[in-house]
Amino acid sequence: MGMDIHNPVFGISAGLILLFIIGTLLFPADAKVALTGARSWSIENFDWLFMIGCNAFVIFCLAMIVLPVGRIRLGGIDARPEFSTVSWFSMLFAAGMGIGLMFWSVAEPVAYYTDWYGTPLNAAAKTPEGASMALGATMFHWGLHPWAIYGVVALALAFFCYNKGLPMTIRSAFYPLLGERCWGPIGHVIDILAVLATIFGLATSLGLGAQQAAGGLNYLFGIENNISTQIAVIVGVTCVALLSVARGLDGGVKLLSNINMIIAAGLVALVIVLGPTLEIFRSMGTILGSYAENIVPLSNWVGREDGTWYHGWTVFYWAWWVSWSPFVGMFIARVSKGRTVREFMTAVLLVPTLVTVIWMGVFGGTALEQAQAGVGALAGGISDVSLAMFQMFENLPLTMLMSFVAVMLVLVFFITSADSGSLVIDSITSGGKTDAPMLQRLFWATLVGIIAGVLLIGGGSEALTALQAGAITTGLPFTLVLMLMCVSLYKGLRSEAR
Repeated sequence: MGMDIHNPVFGISAGLILLFIIGTLLFPADAKVALTGARSWSIENFDWLFMIGCNAFVIFCLAMIVLPVGRIRLGGIDARPEFSTVSWFSMLFAAGMGIGLMFWSVAEPVAYYTDWYGTPLNAAAKTPEGASMALGATMFHWGLHPWAIYGVVALALAFFCYNKGLPMTIRSAFYPLLGERCWGPIGHVIDILAVLATIFGLATSLGLGAQQAAGGLNYLFGIENNISTQIAVIVGVTCVALLSVARGLDGGVKLLSNINMIIAAGLVALVIVLGPTLEIFRSMGTILGSYAENIVPLSNWVGREDGTWYHGWTVFYWAWWVSWSPFVGMFIARVSKGRTVREFMTAVLLVPTLVTVIWMGVFGGTALEQAQAGVGALAGGISDVSLAMFQMFENLPLTMLMSFVAVMLVLVFFITSADSGSLVIDSITSGGKTDAPMLQRLFWATLVGIIAGVLLIGGGSEALTALQAGAITTGLPFTLVLMLMCVSLYKGLRSEAR
């Protein structure tokens, strides 16, 4: 068993994490003010950088599909995929954004339609035009842009690891630019930032998700939504994640991801059959049309008149996706050996976007139909994001069955994220090894649960909000890192093509 750690990345990361937890527990309110201030400063002053960078990532990834470098196979000409196409896609989708779609596919379009926190491009709230814009803007936040962010990191790591024999760690993507210097202090800083962003993002997701899951259990079964229930959820998710980690990639993440996709497909089918079927299919067409029509104005950062919405939603999302890119990108790279660049980027960029159109049409379309018809709690807007999907199910047949399936899906998504996240952190802190001792992966999976639980007990929502703000703030330097990564990756691919 033993440990196989890489200093100074492991030591400095662990020290900074410990320091952050102690400071946040001692001064939760002050930490929240300081970190949310840093987040707001980066979003307000560098909105142009986030927008330019994320637009560039979409163009770069689309270019990878059509340029001659798309023929390059990850791992060399004789490499073959480790996983079937279905399992591969299930894993990348579950790690990428499965859990977020469970809540925001209902809450977000209703929030825009009812002007919960501004409307996209100042579209008139509670109008047919506002409904169309709500669906298009929601799709904008969950479509090409986030998957392009993940795609840049994933392709860079997969290429430099499998084709150039470099370690599976973020710094390897900069070898064409930095040369041997990427193994020195500059590389240490890049990897430490990646560890902090990943573990803070995972712990935030688990802590806030425990509150949401506990809210769902209270809504369904009357179980009190208190700190004890939330900690029980964290302990349960962490224990199953540890079991999944112990079973390895094939018996753990792959199995859970396949289960995820089966449950998700079943839930989608239920809502299509039992919900407003014609409206759902009409919504899918509306989403595609509104997304295509508004992707350029929504991508613009100059002279925006919807400043509150633009900063509070779009720029926030871009910072959040960028902060998650080391985790999701490295995990996708880990399971993508044997794919061509063209096949890889099509599956990472285009297929998830089309799947999201279907998902948004089913859940967002059903929710908006209820809001427009004045049916149920959603007609009054969003009161609690974690309950929005359950409030939608209230007005459909088989309410309890669908709500129970949704809770199960949420929990399995959390477990998948914890498992894949521990694999990623372990790889970075062991110097890029993909076969580090199991004890290390168990350590990181446990630490994520402990951080979430300790902050929840010691500081409550304020501590978790501070942790989330800290994670999002790392999106600013990482946007620059990803832009340099595009340059480095293209140099490497051109060299390989020759």
